[in-house]
Amino acid sequence: MPKPPLPDDVRALLAKPNPAVIASVRSDGQPVTVANWYLLQGDRILVNMDEGRRRLEYLRDEPRVSLTALDEAGWHTHVSVQGRVTEMQQDADLVDIDRLSTHYTGHPYPERTRKRVSAWIEIDSWHGWGAAGRSS
Repeated sequence: MPKPPLPDDVRALLAKPNPAVIASVRSDGQPVTVANWYLLQGDRILVNMDEGRRRLEYLRDEPRVSLTALDEAGWHTHVSVQGRVTEMQQDADLVDIDRLSTHYTGHPYPERTRKRVSAWIEIDSWHGWGAAGRSS
């Protein structure tokens, strides 16, 4: 699998508000996938979760993740990144979830009463398919 840095076309695909699924691993080794908003920031990916999500516990125990972004124009073009959550912090002022929500919906996040946690994923490797594919 290719390693970073990401090529410009892959970076452009990941910069769009694409549907995405993130995979994490429970403490018993069972993989878990959920739909998730993401935002490419430089060479890292930002994700954000409600403080009550079990996924936070999984990520604290096992920081390795995979995130697959499906091109909004057609899911046959997609990019999967494998990496590690290297930083987690409270999103006290809801700045990060507002950035994600605005990226996807054009509006700040509507739920203002629940606490949120931001996590940044360092990309270790990636794989593309369709227009984002590479032959090796």
